[in-house]
Amino acid sequence: MWLKPEEVLLKNALKLWVTQKSSCYFVLQRRRGHGEGGGRLTGRLVGALDAVLDSSARVAPFRILLQVPGSQVYSPIACGATLEEINQHWDWLEQNLLHTLSVFDNKDDIASFVKGKVKALIAEETSSRLAEQEEEPEKFREALVKFEARFNFPEAEKLVAYYSCCCWKGRVPRQGWLYLSINHLCFYSFFLGKELKLVIPWVDILKLERTSNVFLTDTIRITTQNKERDFSMFLNLDEVFKMMEQLADVTLRRLLDNEVFDLDPDLQEPSQITKRDLEARAQNEFFRAFFRLPRKERLHAVVDCSLWTPFSRCHTAGRMFTSDSYICFASREDGCCNVVLPLREVVSIEKMEDTSLLPNPIIVSIRSKMAFQFIELKDRENLVEGLLVRLKQAHANHPVHYDSSPSDDGMTSSVFYSTSMCSDKFGDLEMVSSQNGEEREKEKSPLPHPEPLTVFQQSGSQSPDSRLSREQIKISLWNDHFVEYGRTVCMFRTEKIRKLVAMGIPESLRGKLWLLFSDAVTDLASHPGYYGNLVEQSLGRCCLVTDEIERDLHRSLPEHPAFQNETGIAALRRVLTAYAHRNPKIGYCQSMNILTSVLLLYAKEEEAFWLLVAVCERMLPDYFNHRVIGAQVDQSVFEELIKEHLPELAEHMNDLSALASISLSWFLTLFLSIMPLESAVNVVDCFFYDGIKAIFQLGLAVLEANAEELCSSKDDGQALMILSRFLDHIKNEDSPGPPIGSHHAFFSDDQEPYPVTDIADLIRDSYEKFGNQSVEQIEHLRCKHRIRVLQGHEDTTKQNVLRVVIPEVSILPEDLDELYDLFKRAHMMSCYWEHPRPMPLRHDPSRPYAEQYRIDARQFAHLFQLVSPWTCGVHTEILAERTFRLLDDNMDQLMEFKAFVSCLDIMYNGEMNEKIKLLYRLHIPPALTENDRDSQSPLKNPLLSTSRPLVLGKPNGDTIDYQKQLKQMIKDLAKEKDKTEKELPKMSQREFIQFCKTLYSMFHEDPEENELYQAIATVTTLLLQIGEVGQRSSSSGSCSQECSEELQASAPSPEQDSVFVETGKPPQDPQAFPEAGEGDWTVSLEHILASLLTEQSLVNFFEKPLNIKSKLENAKLNQYSLKALEMSHPPQPELKLNNL
Repeated sequence: MWLKPEEVLLKNALKLWVTQKSSCYFVLQRRRGHGEGGGRLTGRLVGALDAVLDSSARVAPFRILLQVPGSQVYSPIACGATLEEINQHWDWLEQNLLHTLSVFDNKDDIASFVKGKVKALIAEETSSRLAEQEEEPEKFREALVKFEARFNFPEAEKLVAYYSCCCWKGRVPRQGWLYLSINHLCFYSFFLGKELKLVIPWVDILKLERTSNVFLTDTIRITTQNKERDFSMFLNLDEVFKMMEQLADVTLRRLLDNEVFDLDPDLQEPSQITKRDLEARAQNEFFRAFFRLPRKERLHAVVDCSLWTPFSRCHTAGRMFTSDSYICFASREDGCCNVVLPLREVVSIEKMEDTSLLPNPIIVSIRSKMAFQFIELKDRENLVEGLLVRLKQAHANHPVHYDSSPSDDGMTSSVFYSTSMCSDKFGDLEMVSSQNGEEREKEKSPLPHPEPLTVFQQSGSQSPDSRLSREQIKISLWNDHFVEYGRTVCMFRTEKIRKLVAMGIPESLRGKLWLLFSDAVTDLASHPGYYGNLVEQSLGRCCLVTDEIERDLHRSLPEHPAFQNETGIAALRRVLTAYAHRNPKIGYCQSMNILTSVLLLYAKEEEAFWLLVAVCERMLPDYFNHRVIGAQVDQSVFEELIKEHLPELAEHMNDLSALASISLSWFLTLFLSIMPLESAVNVVDCFFYDGIKAIFQLGLAVLEANAEELCSSKDDGQALMILSRFLDHIKNEDSPGPPIGSHHAFFSDDQEPYPVTDIADLIRDSYEKFGNQSVEQIEHLRCKHRIRVLQGHEDTTKQNVLRVVIPEVSILPEDLDELYDLFKRAHMMSCYWEHPRPMPLRHDPSRPYAEQYRIDARQFAHLFQLVSPWTCGVHTEILAERTFRLLDDNMDQLMEFKAFVSCLDIMYNGEMNEKIKLLYRLHIPPALTENDRDSQSPLKNPLLSTSRPLVLGKPNGDTIDYQKQLKQMIKDLAKEKDKTEKELPKMSQREFIQFCKTLYSMFHEDPEENELYQAIATVTTLLLQIGEVGQRSSSSGSCSQECSEELQASAPSPEQDSVFVETGKPPQDPQAFPEAGEGDWTVSLEHILASLLTEQSLVNFFEKPLNIKSKLENAKLNQYSLKALEMSHPPQPELKLNNL
């Protein structure tokens, strides 16, 4: 264990300790009298002394000391009861600390760094032990308090785990604490007087990987758009990395891939996620992937045990997995023996007598007269009790019907019965029920063609006798296997069955074995009548999906006789349409038609439907959807496997994405579209038994077989030609039927015959050379590459949005890039901490690029405050609300990036008339409403003089007559105005007052503040008189005489020039300002613009160049703190934007 460092003098302990190992900074010592076979007097005395001491005072026999060169003072940092234990600590120091210490120049810094690191490890060990004992340990609460104080997140940001580690800055490590929360990775360090804080959102992480650097053999590298960060010196690096992977995966999929991603029930509420929840999710996902079970299946327990395997006449050690509907077993030795027991197949679960030979045994009996004996089960009582409860529930939910007809071999077997399948057992050489069962099935089946569509004509075969004899041999081998290993879904799955599958499943058994290996047989038996009801509900409906299905029906295996008539086409139509009706999220995707066509050749129609369900929803998750994320993830995994297993080919082909694009169809159609059908079905055999692993290893085998030619290819087109020609010449010598044409037959028209490859040889090579990939490794690679694929989609979305926006604005592309990041982060922060999120606000990757990220009024107000140049103090928020109302054209309470940037572009780069027009529109409906938040302002009331002339005095006593100047400006503006542009409505006096208040607020704290205030007072007076003139002219019908009288009035005194009169008084009754009179007083945009142009200081203010870069830098630093401030001080109910 690690020890709190305390200084000791080594010279006083030389007689009690013996040095075993030493390095520049560390010494490993053994206590005298321990581990000595002989009998030196000193050792005996020390040993006797230790033996008589009580347990609390005894000294551990091994220890590690920290030594600083040149000093006589040492510090013990670890101790151990055994040599193995202390060596583990020594190895950790050598791997994580020894090389690092060379970067320090000061010896005191070395001692301080090591002691700090050891103390952190002790704290982490303590918290880990406490965490195992209780849900919310005190240490965790302390860490949570520090996390909240250091990073100032809202309470909704749940801390999941924390670890002591080092963050590398160049060649210098910074010791500190790593905090993993539901949305962020954070690091805090205060070392040698310097504070370091890092906050990295999970959605910003592009790559998460384990790597090594010059000083350390194992580090965790976090890659974001701009930086790479290395973290090391963890007490348990494996645990930390798995936790990071889980958090990154959950968060990215929840926020970026919610098109198809459904969280586990325990993770539905992010603020409730705990470390245990994530560990359970990881175990759940491994369990479902390993046994290829439905996503809804929830793991309850994992127990070490041994299973009696009659074929080997011994107990096989492994683990039992129990879930909602299954009992599964996996041997410790990979591939030795696996068993899947659906609870609906189980008859009883019984405890046997506990003996020395059979400790804690239980017997699980199934319907096919088989029993499974498990022994060495810990906590057997609770385990069996839980299993019996779920067994009872499984039988209540899905009552089982039996087919009691005797089998051909005289044995009676209990089997499932449904509308399309009467038996799970195989007869002699066939997996079909007796004649009576078939007749009953035909009577009950609502479907016109329940039988498989396979039509094999032996006349086309070159050597029918030899092929048929090989088929009979295969059937005989399988029957022997069934006798020894079982013939239902509960069979023992061993390496022997894998070899039989690799040879190719016999035609007569293929469909039924596909059902068993995929466990589609359980779905089929659990849902009697389900498919028939789907067919009735879906047929006859017309929509986009059905149109796509109709378009592809005749493209599905057109060369096969079964799909050259309406019988096969109709069956294919029913299956595809029924599945689209069952799963609207997937609906129909291209390549599903090819896969379903092959399924129909070997299985009855309803069986083909459930096989399709198994493939789309369990075996190839996320393959068949809008963005085919699953297929892209596996393509990325395939690229990494190429680099690992075929490095020379990877080196030659610098860009492996070309190979990935070629191989995409391999994964989407399981080689069915690019290989002769009689060969491709053997690949599908392996896929149903081994899952996606079979496709990965076969793809590698294909590339290896063509590696030499591919390395000499000059371009992607030639590489495609090489692979297509090779795949087209893969034959199945054992197929009893004639060869079926391939889609790539045109590549085979060579002058010289191309060598033929037998599919059995290719599959055997794939297992021998590339079959060492485990399910756990593949799932880890998928998790790693899913981050890259999702971020690739995000980058594509960003580039497409910017491509549309850049030509329409004057903001620089690099600034637009940063604006997009701020806009997206505003959306994400609302997803982090505002729950529940309304559906329209969620990221929807199925929408057009420009509409995938949208923000609401509150998020827009934050961004407006951060990046808008029109900051108006407390008035800024009100102006932001009006801007949002103006830009929300479709009134859906959401804004897209394009509208946001277009508005900013006017503020920063627009001409003066464009800026004034925008301000004008912000103060008329719909931007300004009757219930505007500023409606109670004193300026809404009639506090303005309306009897001022258009001749104004200047401080030096001169006067300026603006009448001619204004008239000329208005005429010029009217001429230049685009006739096609819709004329803006005139502004009422209440709206004009708000307009003036906004200008007044904008000038606050400007260097020319006083001049701007005087200029706006002058302009406001002019516009008030223009409005009054218009009001009088509309009431009298003529204003010429009144205008003349107004112009002859005397100039007002300077004291009267103030626009905002009596603002210190309390607001008057809103009804004191009659709406009718206010409606008559109006000014137009042309009036306002012409008046503003008369004051040079105002012109300078609106035309001065503005720099957005400083705003962007400030926004990046303060965006989080502004949101946190808002979350800690939520708005009052009366301030909610009810009129948005």
